[in-house]
Amino acid sequence: MSEEKNKAAAPSASANGGSNQGGDRRGNRRGQGGSSNNGGARAPRRESRNEAPASEYNDKVVHINRCSKVVKGGRRFNFAALVVAGDGKGRVGVGYGKAKEVPDAIRKGTDRAHRALTFVNLRNNTIPHEVIGRADGGVVMLRPASPGTGLIAGGGVRAVLEVVGLKDVLSKSMGSNNPQAIVKATLDGLAQLRTLQQIKSLRT
Repeated sequence: MSEEKNKAAAPSASANGGSNQGGDRRGNRRGQGGSSNNGGARAPRRESRNEAPASEYNDKVVHINRCSKVVKGGRRFNFAALVVAGDGKGRVGVGYGKAKEVPDAIRKGTDRAHRALTFVNLRNNTIPHEVIGRADGGVVMLRPASPGTGLIAGGGVRAVLEVVGLKDVLSKSMGSNNPQAIVKATLDGLAQLRTLQQIKSLRT
């Protein structure tokens, strides 16, 4: 009986061994195939996304207004975006775009702001002198500040001062709270700035 059991077990053992060898062979084949391509290392992934070039302007969305129109089928919404743009070196512009979608409104406002850039006279990181800007119902006062003070401003005034490149300015809004009026009043004040050389040339 013991001899018959050993004979019966022998084929099963050889079969298992054959299966292990076959597995080793398959593994070796796979390993050899993988080693043929860059030593088994995965090829670098290609970047399929086309990255847009960085803009030279700093754009900020000051306010987005939503307007609804009631029609027979329901409500239709339109959006308006107020955008300020600047290069951080003394140029600033404002744009107002309207569209049925928010991204389109922002894009229109940004394009118009880029086309309406104007130069502002600065003195290092602050303004040369105190000014008061007025537009519609907005009244904004701007004062120069010592280095390290920072921008003491908020809302539309701060957005305009940041994109134009100012870092130390004191401001006070004394008129309407309408974002458009505040932004336009700030731009009016910046347009009044004159350097010392310009003032001397006007007096002579």
